[in-house]
Amino acid sequence: MDPLLIGLAFVLGFGARQAGQPPLVGFLVAGFVAHALQIEPGDWLNRIANLGVTLLLFLIGLELDMRRLFKPEVWGTAIAHAGITITSVSASLLALGAVGVVSLAGLGLASALTLGFALSFSSTVLAVKNLEDRGERTALHGRTAIGVLVLQDLFAVAYLSFAGGKLPEPWAIGLIAVLALRPVLLALLNRVGHGELLLLFGLFAAVGLGASWFGRAGIKPDLGALVLGAIMAGHPKAKELAESLFPIKNLLLVGFFIQIGLNGFPDWEHFLLSLGLVLFVAVKAALFFLLLTRFCFRARSAVLGATALASYSEFGLIVTALAVQTGWLAEHWSVTVAIAIAASFIVAVPLQQAAHNLHTRRTRWLVRFERRRRHPEEAVVRFGDTRVAVLGMGRIGTGAYDALCEQAGPVVVGVELDASKVAQHREAGRHVVRADVTDPAFWQRLERGKVELVLLAMPQHGSNIYAFELLKASHYDGRVAAIARFSDEVEVLQAAGVDVAFDMYAEAGAGFASHVQENLGGLPQLAKPVTKV
Repeated sequence: MDPLLIGLAFVLGFGARQAGQPPLVGFLVAGFVAHALQIEPGDWLNRIANLGVTLLLFLIGLELDMRRLFKPEVWGTAIAHAGITITSVSASLLALGAVGVVSLAGLGLASALTLGFALSFSSTVLAVKNLEDRGERTALHGRTAIGVLVLQDLFAVAYLSFAGGKLPEPWAIGLIAVLALRPVLLALLNRVGHGELLLLFGLFAAVGLGASWFGRAGIKPDLGALVLGAIMAGHPKAKELAESLFPIKNLLLVGFFIQIGLNGFPDWEHFLLSLGLVLFVAVKAALFFLLLTRFCFRARSAVLGATALASYSEFGLIVTALAVQTGWLAEHWSVTVAIAIAASFIVAVPLQQAAHNLHTRRTRWLVRFERRRRHPEEAVVRFGDTRVAVLGMGRIGTGAYDALCEQAGPVVVGVELDASKVAQHREAGRHVVRADVTDPAFWQRLERGKVELVLLAMPQHGSNIYAFELLKASHYDGRVAAIARFSDEVEVLQAAGVDVAFDMYAEAGAGFASHVQENLGGLPQLAKPVTKV
């Protein structure tokens, strides 16, 4: 590994963080700087980048509910957007070539359609990472965006498998037998424990089984990782497995972002063409917004979903490279598309971060696109006669809910975004409603009733802060308590006006001691040290 490249990635990633941007923007810039300095990282960076993408798709598979892909808002949006994008991009390129744009002169229909197809995808890596960072993967717009991304990935894999005259191996049809591995994999998952063996099991399933088998069959290896993850989805330990692989996946994806920048810069004419392609990202986002509102999304959900998908995809590089190899595109298109994709990342990151404010500032104009009929998951929420609301029903929220019910009776309501968790809580007899408490419209649609105490128990500090701001804006005058993971987060919550901020880790020891004392009937009397005179 090149220590200079690693140092560049850290310094520029750190600089991006200090400037209020995600570190991945710094990693992209590090790639461009490394190219300018003529740093040759060797094959290790390519291996790391590929492994990062493989693990990303494996983790998506672990949390994949196949029923999502069959929802109209997912497959309808994916297919309609792909068709409109391919048509509009190819038509625009052909028209510009016809009016004398030199860099597009001689571009044929097949080449234009290929470019339209390459630019129709959105980045799975970028979108999923940003949704994770904002805690929105399980929100309606997050789940829909990920469903669209998975279908786009399947479109790309199908193209890569059959384009260029290279077909999968004849025995590839036998890969359907991998479904028979589900009982074996789940049995192993039950027995591997919680430590490094669980981590190795995940790597073995993603790389040793999924990516390896599919790759040897002439099919994109990443699809194999996705399939192996999907096979184990729904298992009680699937989430724990995903959490164990999450830090490794993030680290390996640094190589992916650096690699994009290492593609270098084209000449000025093709560089301007790349910037022109970046402008089309706004059209992609607007089209996603319009399509999602047609499927009865509210304006806010449509904006968040559209901005999550507002980028070009790493698959566009692969499709373009294959088209160059087969002679469908000129060689300069590889670098031109690479620059457009990298620039779309740099544009998309602040756009996605500003998505909430964008909707707030343009609410009156955006709601004009809403349909009267609402998506079932965006209906009015009623708290009834409850007095206490727990926002976030993870392990801490659930524990608080149960303790409060024991003390005060059935006057507590839980609010959770994850549909599967809501179903589990309801089966357990808890009063839990499904809603996104970081949605400003939630507080407008909410019939709060007589709530006097609100507990902010979401694991993301930013979500708790934002929900508290929305709670205050809704003219709530009761008491508020919130959890935090670090002492500086406690200070931020207290400065914002939260009545009680609870440091989970600092208070865990005291809570454990209290629990022991209650269950063992007091603590043993320790002998006092003898002082010699």
